[in-house]
Amino acid sequence: MRAWWIGTPGPIASGPLQFGERPDPAPAPWEILLSVHACGVCRTDLHLAEGDLRPRTPGRIPGHEVVGEVVGLGTGCTRFRLGERVGAAWLARTCGTCRFCRRGAENLCLTPTFTGWDTDGGYAEMMTVHEDYAYRIPDVFTDEKAAPLLCAGIIGYRALRCSGIAPGGKLGIYGFGGSAHLTAQMAIFEGADVYVMTRSAAAQRLALELGAVFAGSADQAPPEPLDAAILFAPAGGLVPVALRALDRGGTLAIAGIHLSDIPELDYQKDLFNERRLRSVTANTRTDGQEFLALAGNIPLNPTTVPYPWTKADQALQDLSADRFTGAAVLLRSS
Repeated sequence: MRAWWIGTPGPIASGPLQFGERPDPAPAPWEILLSVHACGVCRTDLHLAEGDLRPRTPGRIPGHEVVGEVVGLGTGCTRFRLGERVGAAWLARTCGTCRFCRRGAENLCLTPTFTGWDTDGGYAEMMTVHEDYAYRIPDVFTDEKAAPLLCAGIIGYRALRCSGIAPGGKLGIYGFGGSAHLTAQMAIFEGADVYVMTRSAAAQRLALELGAVFAGSADQAPPEPLDAAILFAPAGGLVPVALRALDRGGTLAIAGIHLSDIPELDYQKDLFNERRLRSVTANTRTDGQEFLALAGNIPLNPTTVPYPWTKADQALQDLSADRFTGAAVLLRSS
């Protein structure tokens, strides 16, 4: 099969992604084999390519927002049939036995594996996924629109729940890319007022088109105190900015796997009055199932930018340079 893999991590302009032939994967017991139709381009892929997150195995194939057709079944597989459309997401496996898995917090598993980091992902013509960690995708979504749901959507859903925002509350969103624009739609659907702070004028326009009540620059204070906020931009310098925008008792949830250094916080200005700061780590399969049901019910309208899958390196360069709004998707048919 043809695939992209990470050679020597470095600045995306230096060409850390390599393209060529790799052996076709074969499904192990309880794994399904997918013919990849589409794969979303996530900022985590960029972090892996550039070395902010070190690939755990040389030559790893990235990609964890995968939509594909089941073309092979490993021994013991019963959940899916040949020809079904399924999705593969960031969470590839958990141990099921550690103290976190036993209490239902498998996102905190002590020995997890992740698609495109520990196992080969969807920047390829074919890939395997354990059947218990694959998702059925609502029919309302095309392959292109479904792809970003499988990470950007799921992590946005978990971040929204971690923020504790209630119907009628004021939610701040910092950064407005692939995940944030989906989270905003969920929050608005559930009755929150959304305030978006982002440096991109195009993203500000999209936020207002989607129903945000305010859109301003990343360091601009919202016109009213926020009940909760989510930081999607991987910029630690925005942490004190977002904390100071919170009302008493508000929560700031940080949704990224990578964040630049956070400046020294001022306890009185940033945290006093029971403001809370928390991270968001991966997701559980329950998060994914609940989110996809909600996404199909709304239904969400992902803003996508299609790329031929042979242009994965260009898609990552454009993501790094903020050349598009929404989520890039690699399409095998292009």
